[in-house]
Amino acid sequence: MTENQRQLRFSVILAFGLVYFFWGSTYLAIDIAVEKIPPALMCGIRFSIAGMFMLAFCGLRGRKIRYNLRQLGQMAVIGILLLVGGNLTLSYAETHIPSGLAALIVAAVPLWFLVLDALILGDHHVSPRGKAGLALGVAGLVVLLWPQLMTSAHLERQQLWASLTLQGGCFSWALGSVLAKKWKSPDVDPFSATAWEMIAAGLGNLLIAFVAGDSARVVWTTRGISAVVYLVICGSWIGYTAYIWLLGHVPMSKVSTYAYVNPVVAVFLGWLVLHEPIDAYILGGSAIVVASVVLVTSSHVTRRSNPEEVPVGEPTGD
Repeated sequence: MTENQRQLRFSVILAFGLVYFFWGSTYLAIDIAVEKIPPALMCGIRFSIAGMFMLAFCGLRGRKIRYNLRQLGQMAVIGILLLVGGNLTLSYAETHIPSGLAALIVAAVPLWFLVLDALILGDHHVSPRGKAGLALGVAGLVVLLWPQLMTSAHLERQQLWASLTLQGGCFSWALGSVLAKKWKSPDVDPFSATAWEMIAAGLGNLLIAFVAGDSARVVWTTRGISAVVYLVICGSWIGYTAYIWLLGHVPMSKVSTYAYVNPVVAVFLGWLVLHEPIDAYILGGSAIVVASVVLVTSSHVTRRSNPEEVPVGEPTGD
């Protein structure tokens, strides 16, 4: 293995660690933030601040920040699909349903990845081992969150609508992720592109907040503001940037494993911070989820145009 390959492998491992941990913690932070701050206003503030500061940072570091209208349009589409269609939907859902149930529904994202990756990109085939890992991950999350599912069996109308809407958010997130991979260009800096995507999403969310009259319903508290600051720094600057970078360097099926690991992180952070109990369901489900991640990350992704298998984690040339 060359020095460049070792550096790439280290970068991939580090990026996965950042996405796994910080995005796992955002379930808790979002739940705290939307207690007093309406979801659209919270998301609008979060992504506008994160995007503008990141764009300024990129400019000061000499990175490319100017793009043509076509490229800016693509960035706007990706940002809106990911951070309005996906993240805003999650934030609204957490005002009606338990965060654990929301995490379970979000676990359907990898299934959408497989479908949309094949339909839109059409150049990768996931091995049976990888598909088995994805299925095992869903089973692990069912075990992990079984008690919450039982207590939420008789959902009220609002809870049912929130659950269905969140599934639409999963589709939006997967579509935005696949398009980000499809539209990847060597002359686009991934960090400044991420900044433009967050700015577009911030403006979109603020528009929704204005139409919904969120400013008249917001209550500013230290607890809520602290949660938003955490989401800006850890969820947007660190987690989202690492995610976008992974989309350009790792096969989609492997990137999607965050949807299995994040709920596990969320559960254990709840135990650590809020002293929530850990029972046999949590321990058993966590073990199954970890096993599923091992299966997916150790599987092979085959290019349809080339029968030769490419080890997952190595660049595929997309």
